[in-house]
Amino acid sequence: MSADHRGVRARIRTRDGWAVPHAVVTVADMTGQQVSRAQADPEGVVCTGPLPTGRYTAIVTAIGYAPAASTAKVGPAGAAELGTVVLDRQTGAAELPLPGPWTIDPAHSSIMVTVRHLGLSSIHGRFGEFGGRIDVAEPVERSRVSAEIKAATIDTANATRDGHLRGPDFLDVERFPVISYLGARVVPADGERWTVHGALSLKDVRRPVELDLSYLGTGPDPWGGVRAAFRATTELRREDFSMVYNQILSAGIGAIGTTLRVAIDIQAVRGERLPTG
Repeated sequence: MSADHRGVRARIRTRDGWAVPHAVVTVADMTGQQVSRAQADPEGVVCTGPLPTGRYTAIVTAIGYAPAASTAKVGPAGAAELGTVVLDRQTGAAELPLPGPWTIDPAHSSIMVTVRHLGLSSIHGRFGEFGGRIDVAEPVERSRVSAEIKAATIDTANATRDGHLRGPDFLDVERFPVISYLGARVVPADGERWTVHGALSLKDVRRPVELDLSYLGTGPDPWGGVRAAFRATTELRREDFSMVYNQILSAGIGAIGTTLRVAIDIQAVRGERLPTG
């Protein structure tokens, strides 16, 4: 057996047979002292380093799942095969949304943008028209999200400022009417928090953007549907998206901050489309 396959080896799966790529195997000796620790690969396979001959306890953990423990007997080759370890969803944790499509409900969602002004206070704006969908997968790490925002619907409660933001110095909405985001995968952070890895297309620039996502729960709505709620935040640098305008005042202070803070509150309805009526 090669060195790459020595140690405690296991395949981590859900009850439905999906890989759990964020699972971690911790190996302890019979005194309870930790001797090795390793994280699963994208296929849910984990292999620690080689270990001395003996009996060990292997504990498999993953965010959102109940821990699983088993005994590993390492032979002269320094290896032990646990086979397939099946993890159950953590009891007591918020139930994740059911797999399938979820449609974003703009009427009960918001996209807010905040930027510093004069280095003193903040200006808040929101986009009035947007839409999209969330495709929840099993395992949830394979979930995807897509959204489109009408750039011209930016509203900061000041018509002159909004006109400037829609112009070439900033959003350039005549040439680039749509801002789009595509999230290709999610990675657990802690508790009910996740990181969405995706790309934002704004103006003629497409860049990787991560969203810090909190899952707020799922429940029925008054119209016979099922809704899930999420909150996501991120920060963007204006210069990364060709929005380099910045009036410099006599005191040397930039009129508009270089960093945009984005806060997104989402309600999504289960299914391919929003309810009518």
